[in-house]
Amino acid sequence: MSGDAVGETKVKILKALADPTRLQILEHLKDGERCVCELIPAVGKAQSTTSKHLDILYDAGIVDRRVEGRRTLYRVKNPKVFEVLKLIESIALEELMRVARALEEMKKLTEQATTS
Repeated sequence: MSGDAVGETKVKILKALADPTRLQILEHLKDGERCVCELIPAVGKAQSTTSKHLDILYDAGIVDRRVEGRRTLYRVKNPKVFEVLKLIESIALEELMRVARALEEMKKLTEQATTS
């Protein structure tokens, strides 16, 4: 497999994860397989919108699906995706804490400047 193929696949996966609705879908799939009929009310989107998001996750290789009668069931294909999401959450929290500290420092400096 070429480096280009790996790079393109990484981009496809990251793009698929870069949407709040798709992250919400993954959160609902964390405990196992779910029918589309369960995901629609859980994410609060129309059936067509939910299906489009599921197709993006499927095309990126993040979820798998199977048909059982009239129901389409989805599951996370590789649980490592949750490890990736946990790392991203950790990075996001660290960044938010850094910004909060910087804002607090700016507030102190502003207060000092106005009292001097």
